[in-house]
Amino acid sequence: MRAATTVEASNRGSWADTLTFVLEAEKLGLDVCFVAEAWGSDGPSALGYFAARTERMLLGSGIIQLGTRTPVAIAQTALTLAEMSQGRFLLGLGASGPQVIEGLHGVPFAKPLTRMRETVEIIRQVFAGEKVAYSGNQFQIPVPGGEGKPMRLSMDANPDIPIYLATISPKTLELTGEIADGWLGTSFVPEGASAYFDPLDAGLAKAGRKRTDLDVCQGAEVAFAEDEDALRSMVASRKKELAFSLGGMGSAQTNFYNGAYSRQGWADVAAAVRERWQGGDRDGAAELVTDDMVLGTTLIGTEDMVRARLRVWRDAGVDTVRLYPNGDTVDAKLTTLGRALDILHAL
Repeated sequence: MRAATTVEASNRGSWADTLTFVLEAEKLGLDVCFVAEAWGSDGPSALGYFAARTERMLLGSGIIQLGTRTPVAIAQTALTLAEMSQGRFLLGLGASGPQVIEGLHGVPFAKPLTRMRETVEIIRQVFAGEKVAYSGNQFQIPVPGGEGKPMRLSMDANPDIPIYLATISPKTLELTGEIADGWLGTSFVPEGASAYFDPLDAGLAKAGRKRTDLDVCQGAEVAFAEDEDALRSMVASRKKELAFSLGGMGSAQTNFYNGAYSRQGWADVAAAVRERWQGGDRDGAAELVTDDMVLGTTLIGTEDMVRARLRVWRDAGVDTVRLYPNGDTVDAKLTTLGRALDILHAL
């Protein structure tokens, strides 16, 4: 398995720490660093800076959110970053959710599946160096009846930039298998992997492809407990975070994380957590989260537990593991990351 991580460019003035972490992670042997933006700093600006400061590891957008930029603007950004990094760039795209897309950007979230397919099709036109001409449900380029004519960018074509899709619902997973080079997954339980792999494989089959044609990239927190007491404390402290994902991410009507846990065997618990969270009982929601839910979707445990869990992830079909190292300081996070990389490389 390859090793990756995801960082945010800056979190309330921590840019220097983020930069230090990225540079030291490359020295430790990290293969890929994705940069998120969510509702914080934008990702491409940091990716350009990291491209100038790093030498070996791949850099990816994790993710650029559909609806925040036009498809051609995304393609321009990807081509620029691929050139700046000398071919080390991966384009990660995702639909995000209605709270961010509608609540922050003022763009309708409707038809995310269609928007994702059409965005990728337009981006591939641009990557191929073609004049952009597209007539779809969400995008019309050029604008019909307007004064514009199809254009191509004044940049060199680069059809080899890999496109990764961050998807979680069955229909978008199937689309990922059909059109993407990689899958950025989350809320993954290896024992319930069929909830993800069945639709992914259906999409791959539709396109005449195999699982080996898709980089399966899964993310999870990694943290080391020195004994059972420390592990119990770690698990308990993560329940509030998981309750937020199940009850507070997205909107009252749309929560993709809740759906993912439901399809992997925790439908009743996920529904109850969401109900309590939406009702304002945050502590009560966290109390409903089970130890198995935390341990199933993370890489938390003793060193032997983490080693065994990474084997399970590998055997389940994960090609790239996205590690979120625990730690209160940069040094602590790098120490955790280094331990995890040693285990991963030994596998």
